[in-house]
Amino acid sequence: MTDYEVLRVFCGPGGECGNELGVVRDGSALPERAERQAFARELGFSETVFVDDPGRGAIDIYTPTLRLPFAGHPCVGAAWLLGADRLVTAAGVVGVRREGELTLIEARPEWAPPRTLRQYGSAAEVDALEVPPPGEWIYAWAWQDEAAGTVRARAFPGRGDGIDEDEATGAAALLLTARLGQALTITQGRGSRILTGPRPGGLIEVGGRVVRTSAQRVAAQRALAQQVSPQRAGGVGSA
Repeated sequence: MTDYEVLRVFCGPGGECGNELGVVRDGSALPERAERQAFARELGFSETVFVDDPGRGAIDIYTPTLRLPFAGHPCVGAAWLLGADRLVTAAGVVGVRREGELTLIEARPEWAPPRTLRQYGSAAEVDALEVPPPGEWIYAWAWQDEAAGTVRARAFPGRGDGIDEDEATGAAALLLTARLGQALTITQGRGSRILTGPRPGGLIEVGGRVVRTSAQRVAAQRALAQQVSPQRAGGVGSA
């Protein structure tokens, strides 16, 4: 049996919305990459995190189809759950700080998987968008109030893995902040809230509220793992 917890990351001010995240605290329960990839696909969240060393904050991140060196909402969620002061990802060491009920991470923009940042003229235009066909990872955004740094955004991963729209996307918010060069308050999806800002040394801070949804236990599907080729499971891709 494999224990995992479900968090909602980048929740709204009242704890609403947020992007679901699966966290396997005991990564040794599924030590092989093929097993982890199969488990992440079985859970079906936009990302699932496996904790390899809680003391060091070492984590491993998977989408339903890809292993990622870095992703925003898994890092924020894992940092909150573990109470970590830093995280160790395949991309590098991620700084962590807390401010009241917020958990914030610092990371380099070059660690984020590439996205198409597509600006629209108004929040209403973003709200009216249909889900585009697979093939391109699109972060659609518009200013709500440029002077105040408030943004409306929606995210379309375009991977064809069943995640047609991502509720809250830390890596894309990081890239948008790096491009605009200012602190942002981003309302994404149904009402998730992402807070960002430039930091010294070329780092970008991304954070928000996290809520624990549940703790669950499922049988590890080792048969599924056998269906994943080692090359696919071991590769690092973009979400």
